[in-house]
Order: sequence, then structure tokens, then C-alpha cells
Amino acid sequence: MNKDHIIKRFISYVTIDTESDPNNPDFPSSDNQWNLANLLVKELKDIGMSDVTLDKNCYVMATLPSNLDYDVPTIGFVSHIDTTPDYTGANIKPKIHHEYDGKDIVLNKNENIVLSPSYFDDLLQYKGQTIITTDGTTLLGADDKAGITEIVSAMEYLINHPEIKHGKIRICFTPDEEVGKGAHKFDVKKFGADWAYTMDGSQIGELEYENFNAASAKITINGKIVHPGYAKGKMINSMSIAGDFILRLPSKEVPESTEGYEGFFHLHQFKGNVEQSILQYIIRDHDTDLFNNRKQFMIDLVARMNSELGNNAIELDIKDQYYNMKEKVIPVMHIVDIAEEVMQDIGITPLIKPIRGGTDGSQLSFMGLPCPNIFAGGHNFHGRYEYVPVESMIKATEVIIGISEKVAYKFKN
Repeated sequence: MNKDHIIKRFISYVTIDTESDPNNPDFPSSDNQWNLANLLVKELKDIGMSDVTLDKNCYVMATLPSNLDYDVPTIGFVSHIDTTPDYTGANIKPKIHHEYDGKDIVLNKNENIVLSPSYFDDLLQYKGQTIITTDGTTLLGADDKAGITEIVSAMEYLINHPEIKHGKIRICFTPDEEVGKGAHKFDVKKFGADWAYTMDGSQIGELEYENFNAASAKITINGKIVHPGYAKGKMINSMSIAGDFILRLPSKEVPESTEGYEGFFHLHQFKGNVEQSILQYIIRDHDTDLFNNRKQFMIDLVARMNSELGNNAIELDIKDQYYNMKEKVIPVMHIVDIAEEVMQDIGITPLIKPIRGGTDGSQLSFMGLPCPNIFAGGHNFHGRYEYVPVESMIKATEVIIGISEKVAYKFKN
């Protein structure tokens, strides 16, 4: 696997701004996602992929035909084009650090922004490796352009090495995953795979087939504005009510205090003034009953506070986003076993654990395409401290190649 080629490909992707927009109902939610989609169409054709398509919703699909003389299941690999709107993805200036020495990495000297192993101790796993970081002013976009890099590189390698036997492989690059819509217009029938893998995990070795059940909650609090000098008995300060609402939620059931299978309520946006405040929450839990209990807790809290206030000042809008894919993957666990075996074959210790989030694969699994998640190699997604070791991207590329080859072997008549 050519390391410089992987780096060049990855950088060509991340320097294209593809930030999605949660407030735009259009599909895709941002026009700039088309820029990377069009580049990928050209590149896939150039490396020799077949049936390369870009549909009206910005889904890129392509085929690597089987080189076998017998039938095996068609498998797929999926990654997403967009980057999160939680942190800017415009004007990304990646920095390459060769032979990382285990010390602090200065991302931006002028602004004193440092990526330090004293805080991000995972860095120490990658001493001696090549690490790509941000310049401290943007995210990097390894989520999920590392996954795209790996899929394209694996397909190119298989095309250039026809001695490696494989069945039919389908790939897809989706828009709007970061705003929860990545699978909404995914044509599972057109894709035509028996199962697939999202290349959208984090550190090397991750292999996941469980994810959160997820919902969004918008709390709108309506107050009344009156001159503060004459406000007694008249003013209703929506921000004060919002503060009370926040304090009544379980204080330890937040992302910064939970891990593993523990769920949470996460306040990710708060906009307000005296007259109106809007709180945006996400609600997460792996267990379906606990997930439903969390939603009911919030419904009951709003009802109780409205009763105390003597009016309906608080409005609540809860929407389910996706569900735990475990239910759909367990009946076909051999697809997880294959990925685990391949990792072990190439010297990677599999890290099988629940996803504390979601992927396109969680929705696709409920649409009839079982879709576990495999590491793409990045760390610290959605912020200025994001980084990816190049060696992890190379290993992820080898996993894709290995799965393709192992399916051909395991399903030989």
C-alpha cells in the first residue's frame, strides 16, 4: 500500500468544504457536498470502477465486478461525504507530522493551540507513525473522509491486483450523515448488496454492531418582555425557566459523565432572550426501554413545569432519529465474525464495543441492509483536535481488501 498515495488522496478530500446544514430541509443540505461527490465520480471512473452513478440526492454509487467463476454474496462499503456543522470545516489546512515522537504537537503557535498526549493519551499509541492534524482553527474531516479514502484505495488496489479473488462489491458515499439524514434517500434495492460495512469508526481495531437509540428534543420556552423597572408580577423571563429546566434533568446523565452503555441527555444548543429561549437536546440510550423512559421523563417534566407555571409556556417537540442496529445484525452475526477474523489475520486486535453515537449503518440495517461499523482511524472527531494516523488508514484499507477476499473464500461451493 503506497503511503504517500493515501496521504495525497486524503488531503485532496479534506480540503474540500462539505459541511452539512441541520437547518436546511433540502437534500443534500449544502451545495458544497456536490463538489466532493463530483470529484469522486471522476476518480472512481479513472481507477476503473463500473456503474459509477451520482443521483439527484448526491449519493455516489459504484461497482467492482466479481472476478470469480462462482457466486458469492454481494457486499458493500459505505462512508459519508459531509462533515459536521458542530465545528467549521471550511478552509481546512491539514498538517502532516512524520515519525511522531510522543510529545506535544503544536497545531497553531500564534493561538497557542496544542494537541497534547497529557490530555489525549491515545496519541501515545502512534509513536513513530505519521499523524495528520488540523492547524487548530478547523476540524480535520477524517470523519468520514478517512473512510472514503480507504474505500477508494481498496477498490483501486483490487483492480490493480486481479490475482486477489473477490465477489461483486458495491460502494456508496452518502450526503448529510452528520445531520441524521445520510440514509434517508439511500436506495437499498439499487445498491443490491446482501450486507455492507460503514467505514466510520474511530481508532484502529474498532468493530461495532450496537449503537444508541437516538432522538432529538426541541424545547421552546415563551416568556413576556416588560421594562425591568416595572416588571414585578408581569415579566416572564424565558431564560430563567430554561435554567430551571436544565437543572431538573439528571445532572450526571450527560455525555461528559457517561461511558459504555450509559445513556444521556445532551444539551448541544441554547439560544435565548427574555421573550423566548430554545433548547436543543439529543437523547441517547442503547436499551430500548431506557430510551423510551428518557423521552417520557422529558415529556413529564414539561407537563409538570407547565402546571407549576400555570400556563403552557414550555413546548416540546421530540423526534426519533435512529435505532440500535443490534436487533438487525444479531441474526446475521457471521458478517461481524468475518470482519473480526480479517482484523486478526492482519495483526489488529479487534475492539468490539457499542457505538456511543450512530452511523448510516444503523438506519440502513433497519432498511434491510445489515451494516456493522469498522474503524476509519480518526480521533477527536468534530473539533480542532481531530487527527488521524496514516498507518491506521492503511490498515483499514487492508481490512476492506481482506473482507472482500475472505467472503470469496468462505462462500465457495
